[in-house]
Amino acid sequence: MATERPSISVFFPAYNDAGTIGSLVLAALHVLPELTDDYEVIVVNDGSSDYTAQVLDDLAERFPRFKPIHHPKNRGYGGALRTGFATAAKDLIFYTDGDAQYDPNELRDLLPRLTPEIDIVNGYKIARSDPLHRKIIGRVYHHGVKLMFGFKLRDVDCDFRLIRRKVFDIVQLESDSGTICLELVKKLQDAGFRFAEVPVHHYHRTYGKSQFFNFPRIRRTLIQLTQLWWKLVVRKSHLKEQQQRQNALRDQR
Repeated sequence: MATERPSISVFFPAYNDAGTIGSLVLAALHVLPELTDDYEVIVVNDGSSDYTAQVLDDLAERFPRFKPIHHPKNRGYGGALRTGFATAAKDLIFYTDGDAQYDPNELRDLLPRLTPEIDIVNGYKIARSDPLHRKIIGRVYHHGVKLMFGFKLRDVDCDFRLIRRKVFDIVQLESDSGTICLELVKKLQDAGFRFAEVPVHHYHRTYGKSQFFNFPRIRRTLIQLTQLWWKLVVRKSHLKEQQQRQNALRDQR
């Protein structure tokens, strides 16, 4: 008897990624029929000022399983992810960034690791394909947040994740900035959800520029990190909220 294959939503947050986002959508539409019979592909265009919107609208006319969502104004990386998670309608949600530094085809490697005992499959970079200064800043950031938040993952900063949609019945996200990834992993970890990790390739950025690696942005990120640390590590108010949601779901069964 054939095992029923889970439905999958794939989404990409995009900001001025016109040169790469089309290839990512096509790659997702290519690989998904191998993995499931029920799927959708979504791009959250976060107020891009280049021709990202035109690329997405052209693709939507050609592929009925593809849906673009356009933010009229930029809401930040966290805002784009929150829209993606809220829009995704299938059993499993996969997301990665719109800059094509990860290959959606490697979703093939994540899905087999999502056993009944696992809730999230997280990629980790085999080798980081970035300029030296970004590697140094990234390494300092990695060790800093791991110490601050008590993360157990080997690569919290790898935005290549396959997640059961049901976790969002418990975990509610609030961040609008890039710190949303830390908020996501911390809340999932604290709620007791179980992770598996898979090595994935990381590629050189071929179009556009990073929104994170500039000093004003790094300064803002440090402030946001401190605020998030105070909220999740010191105050821990999310623990009570998550427990209440878990109890409510248990009562409904």
